[in-house]
Amino acid sequence: MITDLPPLNAVRAFTAAARHESFSRAAEELHVSHSAVSRHIKLLEEHLGVLLFERRIRQSVLTPAGQAFYEQVSVALTQIATAAVSLRRGAALRKVIINVRPSFAVRWLIPRLPQFMALYPEIQPEVVTSTLLPDPARETFDLVIRRGRSGWAPALQPQCLLEDEVVLVAAPSLLQTTALNSPKDLTRHTLLVSRTRANDWQKWLEHCALKPLRQSPTLHFDHMHFVLQACVDGLGLALCPASLLAKDLTSGRLVCPLPALRQPLTRYYYALAADAAPEAQVFIEWMLAQIRQDAVDNLAPLPASGA
Repeated sequence: MITDLPPLNAVRAFTAAARHESFSRAAEELHVSHSAVSRHIKLLEEHLGVLLFERRIRQSVLTPAGQAFYEQVSVALTQIATAAVSLRRGAALRKVIINVRPSFAVRWLIPRLPQFMALYPEIQPEVVTSTLLPDPARETFDLVIRRGRSGWAPALQPQCLLEDEVVLVAAPSLLQTTALNSPKDLTRHTLLVSRTRANDWQKWLEHCALKPLRQSPTLHFDHMHFVLQACVDGLGLALCPASLLAKDLTSGRLVCPLPALRQPLTRYYYALAADAAPEAQVFIEWMLAQIRQDAVDNLAPLPASGA
């Protein structure tokens, strides 16, 4: 019967003293005084009507009754602690679903997720990738991130997240063998092209008021992921959104040989689902902090402002 329970603080003091065979060491474990442990155990003995310990000069030894009680109570307390931990973990672990394009997930978000998980261990991020904007009526998500304001479902209200630019990058090993000190040196290099961003070189040259590079050899790849890997491996020069380069630049895998030549890109926007979990706002604030840190490190533009 629950009404027959002994004083639980006294039981806790008893199990600690029984485990250590010492009131003093039990007091240290529980961060209380020796006399407090002694009072708890005396209270418990009075409640049970039996002697639990044989008091000796420098040791407290369990009586047979005390040993029998300890064997049962210690198991029960362990079960209570295990149940509490399990319940606490289950209640604390809250999920936030983030819908992003694959390139943003691979190059920006996933490398930073360990930082988020270390800061917010109670929040479980779930990354869902798609090239198309999700439909809130058919897909489940808390937060969606995409470029531009067009194509969003009416139920979503996109907010500015990140300014972006196209920059030129290369592997340090490539520049050691073939210099790139000015735009005229571009013709000495192979240009890496992503079919998903096939017009980047033309638009970048036009924006920077540079002549077309008709004599430059090119290598074509299906996606920007492969272009960047080829660039890291020293196969040529790449144009890439600055938002996808922070880790490569920080690690020194890639460098920006002509940093002044930048072409603005369409901004990134984010939107919350109507029923988004409260943790989604925590995730957004963390992202903004990451973007600001990138700006401080001169690796990416500042967060967007305005519409």
